[in-house]
Amino acid sequence: MPHKHNTARRHRIGKMRFKVTNWAEYEAGLRHRGSLTLWVTPEALAGWAAPRRQTRGGQPRYSDLAIETTLMLGMVFGLRLRQSEGFLSSVLELMELDLPVPDHTTLSRRAQGWKSLAKSHDRQLLADGPVHVLIDSTGLKVYGAGQWLEEKHGAKSRRSWRKLHLALDADSGEIIAHSLTDQDTGDTSQVEPLLNQINDEIDQFTADGAYDGEPTYAAVLRHSAAARVVIPPRSTAVASQDTAPAGQRDLHIASINSDGRLKWQASAGYGKRALVETTMGRYKGIIGHQLRARSFAAQQTEVAIGVTILNRMIGTARPKSVRCKAMVETSK
Repeated sequence: MPHKHNTARRHRIGKMRFKVTNWAEYEAGLRHRGSLTLWVTPEALAGWAAPRRQTRGGQPRYSDLAIETTLMLGMVFGLRLRQSEGFLSSVLELMELDLPVPDHTTLSRRAQGWKSLAKSHDRQLLADGPVHVLIDSTGLKVYGAGQWLEEKHGAKSRRSWRKLHLALDADSGEIIAHSLTDQDTGDTSQVEPLLNQINDEIDQFTADGAYDGEPTYAAVLRHSAAARVVIPPRSTAVASQDTAPAGQRDLHIASINSDGRLKWQASAGYGKRALVETTMGRYKGIIGHQLRARSFAAQQTEVAIGVTILNRMIGTARPKSVRCKAMVETSK
């Protein structure tokens, strides 16, 4: 049922129920998410020391992979920088490895200039064909002096927050592109930057009504000329008056005017957009609703590592669900 449509009769619609068909495999994967071997990999330990630089200046002691591993451990287990330092020290001691541990000051400084070494955001499952891309955005709070004053003294302040933009592979459930912007950045302005991070051909692009407009259609078709763009037009949208053949947006408008919005959603496959909203909920539930870092560069690093964490988790354990048949209640 579309948002705000037929709200008075929504209570009569039964809730859809799903059944996980691979429960044993999924449960084992959920347990493995908490294993240290998933996050402290042999590759990270082998590349712990930074390669010697060939230019003038001091030699770095830790590689970017070591910084990423330490920050990742802190985000997975909900630790601050100092606690992450102590946690990793104890882990390396138990593993009997004589490796230096980055201190919290180094972690804070290196996070501002960290660049991911992984390609395609550490994807666990590579696509074997064109991908179905889902795009959406959400807000992440930034805890600062304004929030402290409000909690301490009850003073009114304008809450500051960042906007996280995600592009999801609908088939694998992995995040294949992301960007972090300020709160005033429009959603449509980030469509092309997200698409530039996707190397695969796009079969279908699905987004909500906030992305409706010719700039979004043009950006998607520049990336993949044969892509299907599924975006619900506004309720007041009208077809273009051009004499050229009708574009995809005009066809959507005609279909909605002819069959209604519900039938258009079912025929266009718009229902899969719920998967990206679920991913937003996973990010906030696992990583958090607010950003810990203070500077914007460090916040971008935090989001990039959070995306890598979610991708590694979904590659380790992903449920395969099927919709249960609706139970028909017999009247007595």
